[in-house]
Amino acid sequence: MTENDLSYSIRGAAFKVHSILGPGLLESVYEAALMCELKKKGLEVHSQVRVPAYYEDIKLDLGFRIDLLVNNKVIIELKSVESLTGVHFKQVQTYLKLTDIKLGLLINFNSLPLRESIHRIVNNL
Repeated sequence: MTENDLSYSIRGAAFKVHSILGPGLLESVYEAALMCELKKKGLEVHSQVRVPAYYEDIKLDLGFRIDLLVNNKVIIELKSVESLTGVHFKQVQTYLKLTDIKLGLLINFNSLPLRESIHRIVNNL
């Protein structure tokens, strides 16, 4: 599947999770539910994937973690906040840069309607 195909499938799964659970829960609840939905679709999904960071030739032991990684092609960063800020977008951009993955989705489940809180962030796509 291409990044765009995966994005479409992920959005559908996110809409289903949001319609069942609604806004206002912890991020970890949405992460677990979205992971279940994506696996039902036959996608390869990993949660809390460590992101390596380097300074010159030195690997830094940092706590960067991707919420969900789908088919090793799409990063999903989940939030459950009042509103997204610039730092949330920068976080996804940084993960894309560090992993050389081309597409990231930033999803804020604490919003109505959800479609206005799903953002595509690209890295040379």
